Amino acid sequence: MEPVYDSVIRIALGLWAAEGLKFEVTGAENVPRTGGAVIALNHTGYMDFTYAGLPAWINGKRKVRFMAKKEVFDDRIGGPLMRAMKHIPVDRANGKPSYDTAVDYLKRGELVGVYPEATISRSFEIKAFKTGAARMALDAGVPIVPTVIWGAQRVWTKGHPKNLGRSNAAIHIGVAEPIEPHGDPASLTEELHKVMSEKLLEVQDGYPPMPAGAFWVPARLGGGAPTLEEANRMDEDEAARRKNKKTEQ
Repeated sequence: MEPVYDSVIRIALGLWAAEGLKFEVTGAENVPRTGGAVIALNHTGYMDFTYAGLPAWINGKRKVRFMAKKEVFDDRIGGPLMRAMKHIPVDRANGKPSYDTAVDYLKRGELVGVYPEATISRSFEIKAFKTGAARMALDAGVPIVPTVIWGAQRVWTKGHPKNLGRSNAAIHIGVAEPIEPHGDPASLTEELHKVMSEKLLEVQDGYPPMPAGAFWVPARLGGGAPTLEEANRMDEDEAARRKNKKTEQ
């Protein structure tokens, strides 16, 4: 029993019901019921990590320890909750301590949630991956569980207002078969990217009709989101502005 995490789950389920969120989870049986595993997730919005633990909860009431930027842990309210739930703070300027913690968790049989894209995809397509998830799986000797969430961007995403009221949004989560650790980090990352890209298409095919021009719909499907190439340029411009601002300070 984990009183804080269990209470947060109960509160979250109540809030989701109040928002009218409609969940559909497929492949929950692919989350191991015992032992460590890297839960690799696509990243389309600020709230998707709150939904990402559903498959593990459905398949054995397991809990996922998420890796999140350390600023979240600095929050007066959120910080103590994140620490009590044993999530892992990540300092982007010095990632080794968080990496070592994640590998230790995995070796002790925990599920660790990781975003290989490292940042929200403005295009809602699968961005290029960092190799961290693959390296963790190889170092800990545990499988990677590719997981795709679709619809979370409708609730709250980068560059758009929050929609935390009764949105009645559909949130679909698809879990692919685990990938056992093998080869080197680069090839394993490439395989993970391929599996998650295919799973995204599968989940989108099963999603309710998506309105043309809507901000949360990819350009590929006639939506108003930028293309992957346009989104990458936006990310590069934003990173350059942050770097310049830091230099000026």
